[in-house]
Amino acid sequence: MTMSCTTGQLCTATSAAWQTTDTPDVALIRSIAAGDKHAMQILFARHNVWIFRFLLRIVGDKSAAEDLVSEVFLDVWGQAGSFQGRSQVTTWLLAIARNKALSALQRRSNEELDEDAAAAIEDPQDNPEVTLQNRQKTEVLLNCLRQLSPAHREIIDLVYYHENSIDEVAEIVGVPPNTVKTRMFCARKRIAELMAAQGIDRAVV
Repeated sequence: MTMSCTTGQLCTATSAAWQTTDTPDVALIRSIAAGDKHAMQILFARHNVWIFRFLLRIVGDKSAAEDLVSEVFLDVWGQAGSFQGRSQVTTWLLAIARNKALSALQRRSNEELDEDAAAAIEDPQDNPEVTLQNRQKTEVLLNCLRQLSPAHREIIDLVYYHENSIDEVAEIVGVPPNTVKTRMFCARKRIAELMAAQGIDRAVV
């Protein structure tokens, strides 16, 4: 199964064509399970960008993140029939993406975030001044995130970047909700300490 455009291009043209559809994700998954490539294109166009950004923040390498996006959707194509609808499709996609990213990190000797690659992700609607401010904030935050443990770093990413609930994060990570709450508390406390050490009184998370 191949996609019609590369993730690095963010599938802009394809996304524009398919984002008008009102087809629910669950219905798309059912169609994909039946071998519907058209439904696969719609799902890919709808979700590839944010999955790419999620992966990029974990693996820190644009090329690797692009490859992993392809792997994620290849798994979706092959495993759609196993989706039982107990969670949202986006939660299922995040779980697949997380497993792919962790496997990729295990194959690498350097597990640090690529600060430059992550900071390069910008909102195209930002003006130059906002972009500069965002870059500066990103640099400070990433310096702090790099010093967190992988377990704490992924909790911050899932909760604050992707706005998942505690229960959704627990399902994605595979730990009890109370463990997620504890990790989130510890991560926020550590980030606050690190930012205070840089002269910033209030953390951005």
